[in-house]
Amino acid sequence: MSILIWGSFLLIVAAVWIYAYQKSRSVNIESAEGYFMGGRSLTALPIAGTIIMTNLSTEQIVGQNAQSYVAGMEVMAWEVTATVAIVALALVFLPRYFEFGINTISDLLEIRYDTTVKRIVSALFIFTYMSSFLPVVLYSGALVFDQIFDVSGTFGLDPFVSVVVVVVGIGIVGILYLLMGGLSLSANSDTIYGVGLLVVGLLIPFLGVRMIGDGSFLAGLQSIQATTPELLNSVGALDSDIVPWPTLVLGLFFNNLYFWCCNQMIIQKAFSAKNLGEAQKASFLVGIFKTVAALFLVFPGIVGRNLFGDSFLNNPDIVYPTLVNTVLPVVLKGVFAAVIFGAVLSSFAGALNSTATLFALDFYKPMINPEADDKKVARIGKLSTVVVGVISVVIAPFIAFAPAGLYQFVQEFNGLYNISLLVIILFAFYSKTATTKAAKATMVVHIVLYAASKFVLADVHYLYVWSALFFIDALVMWAVSKFSSEGEFVLEAFETNVDSTPYKHANVVGAVLIILVILTYLAFSPLGLGA
Repeated sequence: MSILIWGSFLLIVAAVWIYAYQKSRSVNIESAEGYFMGGRSLTALPIAGTIIMTNLSTEQIVGQNAQSYVAGMEVMAWEVTATVAIVALALVFLPRYFEFGINTISDLLEIRYDTTVKRIVSALFIFTYMSSFLPVVLYSGALVFDQIFDVSGTFGLDPFVSVVVVVVGIGIVGILYLLMGGLSLSANSDTIYGVGLLVVGLLIPFLGVRMIGDGSFLAGLQSIQATTPELLNSVGALDSDIVPWPTLVLGLFFNNLYFWCCNQMIIQKAFSAKNLGEAQKASFLVGIFKTVAALFLVFPGIVGRNLFGDSFLNNPDIVYPTLVNTVLPVVLKGVFAAVIFGAVLSSFAGALNSTATLFALDFYKPMINPEADDKKVARIGKLSTVVVGVISVVIAPFIAFAPAGLYQFVQEFNGLYNISLLVIILFAFYSKTATTKAAKATMVVHIVLYAASKFVLADVHYLYVWSALFFIDALVMWAVSKFSSEGEFVLEAFETNVDSTPYKHANVVGAVLIILVILTYLAFSPLGLGA
């Protein structure tokens, strides 16, 4: 049985690698643009695939289903409302980014403000990816992989040793992916893994609902609605620990705008498009995926609550692994193992590539070796890929010994700069009089107030804190700009070889996606299934 699972797993991983490598061979990864940006040659589907898989991780898959097991569809806010920000990315942010002709988010800050602002933000990105995102993705992914597929039991290893083995395996494959094909190879493999995750991910709750209905899917749905209707309500209370409903249009919305529109790890994939239209179409595909994703990132937790009752309330993190092992046929477990491996690999490779890009383009080229040619910058990017990857692999297993609650702190660490960066970029777009001093003052004030909120407002949900900080940051940005005038900013013409013609149906598709979000919320509300 285990031979079938692991044999199919290795076969799928190898096949995806070969396919992606063949698709990426036309891109010259000896150049900086080829290595970091896929030669700016990618079309909508691979771009959407790599954005989706960079965003998704096993901690997200297991963690959100654990939350929904306790709190219900309220958790879907993290997925479904992201679509609104993704529409903003397509219609507002991407056209501006392409107009500025940039390679990194920090490039925009240098053009609009100054080099100091650029390097502060680049350093924050690099530090966040290295100290939290990369190691946590590796560790949590390896832990979940071991829980679902019992690596330790199959090979007779100590659980900690099995996690180390999986971490090293993912790390090696991720580094080789980037060294062999850069962003292009990673994007093409992510497309396959993304489709696999969607298909198998939806299959798990489908099989679970059928099990609840004794073989009938409709009977299973009726049973869930009759037994746990409160879990089908997506509207959180004012004092909810998950997503208080006012923050849907405030703190959570602002955070979504930062993550999907200002985060280098996400935006870099859109910059790999051969033109603006393809980048916009890719964004819309991601938006569709995020709306549907609640059905396999959130709904399975409710299925688990109906199958297993209250058995796992003390440890809801094991609900999803238990559900997978309960409903998934053995013949598909190898496929799902490959999909889970691909999810971890994609998140790791995506953040690793962005970290290397920021170091090579924002620090090495301008500060360490201004005379470096394109090939030299690409070589440094590859070297930094290896160095950062190895550091992350070394750090990852030791997260097991971190004190309880540290992971939550790491998750909220982005709050030190996410809202202020969003405000600074919005002023860069829409204010000709925003000043460099204002940008720096906004970042400093935000960091001080956010740090203080952890003590003074410790009992207040951080999404409420982010809601207030957005308006405070905007006020600081406006006030300091008013009293430190630098004249009006005029964007110079930039020579880019990328076609900036927008997708002709962008506005229509964007409107349809917003309507889809509203209908999804109505379906999972007291007016719909949550009655």
